[in-house]
Amino acid sequence: MAGRGDTTDVRYRLPQVAGVNDRKAYPLRINAVVIEAMQRWSDDELRSLNAQIEYVLRDALRKAGRLRTAEPAPPNDDIDNGDP
Repeated sequence: MAGRGDTTDVRYRLPQVAGVNDRKAYPLRINAVVIEAMQRWSDDELRSLNAQIEYVLRDALRKAGRLRTAEPAPPNDDIDNGDP
């Protein structure tokens, strides 16, 4: 229960979990043809347009090696380190 003088009602506080809602709104200017194609693709994948755009961006970042991950990448077994 909130103490005297504390104006914060604890019933309305939500737990803060890192990564869950770390989203930022960003206005995006995009070509009409591209947005229409993205909308069709998102409809096919049963995603919202916003989720589809985020999916495509994440996939491109992952493929380019630019997406930070929580865990380090596993070692590559294909590299010849000289061991028999």
